Amino acid sequence: MLAIVDYQMGNLRSVQKALEKMGHQATVTDDPADLERADKIVLPGVGAFQDAIDQLRRRDLVEPILRAIDAGKPFLGICLGLQLLLDVSYEDGRHEGLGVIPGSVVRFELPDGYKVPHMGWNEVTFRGPLAITTGIDNPTHFYFVHSYYAVPEDESVVAGTADYGEPFCAAIHRDNVFATQFHPEKSQRAGLQMLKNFAEMGS
Repeated sequence: MLAIVDYQMGNLRSVQKALEKMGHQATVTDDPADLERADKIVLPGVGAFQDAIDQLRRRDLVEPILRAIDAGKPFLGICLGLQLLLDVSYEDGRHEGLGVIPGSVVRFELPDGYKVPHMGWNEVTFRGPLAITTGIDNPTHFYFVHSYYAVPEDESVVAGTADYGEPFCAAIHRDNVFATQFHPEKSQRAGLQMLKNFAEMGS
């Protein structure tokens, strides 16, 4: 089972429909038991970091997510779902994240002429071939909507970068964990191919 984590934030149905379009069924769920049973997990997200981590804790979803990652199950974080993987976010204060990827989430501090949030299409350059980027041009454009971005402590986990006034981390990869600051479900052909690649991992 491919599970999409439902914590009342994010484009859950958009991700589900994009996967269905590529021939893969996905279950939207907030049941911890479903996450335990799942073969693969997608953690999408749009909104505020504190609200998101509070919802995950309130619904007892943190431990099943961490166990799935530790067990080596393919895991995909999208936008806020990437940021939640880090130790801490400085969005409206200081908030503890899941601690999967050491590092922090910070706000864009940009030159004049750049608007925050960063919204729209931007080119992403991937660092080397990855299973999840099979069949996708490098570089290629993906769709972003965000005011904050991840700064991992270990540069080697940065799988893709983009530039918005300054270079920033657009994708993370470590072992079975892949996460994107952009929205594959809103990124047309390249994004759909990425979701397809994820759904077919280990098949």
